[in-house]
Amino acid sequence: MAVGITTHVLDTSRGRPAAGVPVLLEVWEDGWKEAGRALTDADGRAKHLLEIPLREGVWRIVFDLAAWFGAQGIESFYPAAILVFHVRDAGQHYHVPLLLSPFGYSTYRGS
Repeated sequence: MAVGITTHVLDTSRGRPAAGVPVLLEVWEDGWKEAGRALTDADGRAKHLLEIPLREGVWRIVFDLAAWFGAQGIESFYPAAILVFHVRDAGQHYHVPLLLSPFGYSTYRGS
């Protein structure tokens, strides 16, 4: 199993992957420090998001929904989805999917 942090964004309002979503990964170190950036690929995935070694601590993924929905010409309510989570075992893989629509989103710990 690969170690790291990945995400997958699905547009539930259209029933397909959300390609081109700007994603920022950060880790808490006396303030938020950038740990990686990506745009989701054609399948809505950011597979190579982590640019530093994974370590235990508090992490967050920031999805720029205003930019993505704006590029689609779709009005949306949330300009960003910010997911904060714990990495308790740096030897594991953390997959954090985002299901979105213009007026809501949800997430879970994937596999």
